[in-house]
Amino acid sequence: MISSVLDILGKYGRFVKFSHTLFALPFAGIAFILAFLRTPGLTLGEWGMKFFWILVCMIGARSAAMGFNRWADRGFDSKNPRTANREIPAGKISDVAAIVFVLLAALLFFVGSWFLNSLSFYLAAPTLFLLLTYSYTKRFTFLCHFYLGLSIGLAPLATWIALREEFSWIPVLWTLGLAFNLAGFDILYALQDRDFDEREGLHSVPVFFGLENSLWISRLSHVLSLCFLAWAGYESGLSGIFWIFWFATGFLMAGEQWIARKNEDGIFPPAFYGIHSWISVVLFAGILLEKSREIADSVRQLGI
Repeated sequence: MISSVLDILGKYGRFVKFSHTLFALPFAGIAFILAFLRTPGLTLGEWGMKFFWILVCMIGARSAAMGFNRWADRGFDSKNPRTANREIPAGKISDVAAIVFVLLAALLFFVGSWFLNSLSFYLAAPTLFLLLTYSYTKRFTFLCHFYLGLSIGLAPLATWIALREEFSWIPVLWTLGLAFNLAGFDILYALQDRDFDEREGLHSVPVFFGLENSLWISRLSHVLSLCFLAWAGYESGLSGIFWIFWFATGFLMAGEQWIARKNEDGIFPPAFYGIHSWISVVLFAGILLEKSREIADSVRQLGI
């Protein structure tokens, strides 16, 4: 019985690449720390519940988005040798089961946003719409990479709203920085499907601009990412330690670009994906260390 449940959980976890949700958490963690230090008056229990429901929202939103993307692309995935073994094309998960999973994940997202605050709940539907419609942008525009980057990059802004129930320029800058980072990575990722996408009439930067121009567009996107992240750090009052980690982030992005340049066929080694996953962790670590003393003082004021 237990093994069967674990098998089912593992199957759906692989279906939406649940492990990648963990790499998205630092995006939200950046805004959580900055908002925490600007939001006095909450008790430890209230902060704990805020953190819990933000985590619920992240899991629900990302699972719904990834599940829907897998369902929407099932026809293309079945034709592409690289993706033919994914759960739906391989018959491991049915179309109906995939849709049910997406609906349940979306419900989880709405429930979490309801318990956060009214603004988060009102913005839940347009946020989910943005996340789900990415699946169709590749059918008509090469800007799909930037649409994806913005969708996932909303994590800092969404977390800020969840904690402070307001819009602010600071999380917008973090969102833009992360969005351009993700877009630059996704352009490189799309190199491996360039020939397939062209045959199937799908749109991407590699299909529209070719290999060499795509590499330069990805580099420009990463430069813009670093600029917005630096601006966000300045507006957030960060100095010293954070900038060491900001330079480390630039080094990691340069590593992505170097690997892409050396593997122009789009067949990237595992290190390529590993480097990308560390970028958000490094940024979060920089902010955590920079603000460690303020965090400790704030925690002590909560009576711990």
